Amino acid sequence: MGVIIREIRKEQGMTQAQLAAKCGTTKTYISRIENNASDIRLSTLMRIVREGLGGNLKLSVTQ
Repeated sequence: MGVIIREIRKEQGMTQAQLAAKCGTTKTYISRIENNASDIRLSTLMRIVREGLGGNLKLSVTQ
């Protein structure tokens, strides 16, 4: 998930600090997520995608 966040952030020309400011977290936390060095709560992930990146998160479970 961290790689996807990093790719979208870079496509939008945004720094980690800018993304952090948009979604109310820290640059360090964004860095840890992008490097898969931190677990992330679903609610936090949704906030980063929605508020920080301007997207929507869709999850599905299939059998």
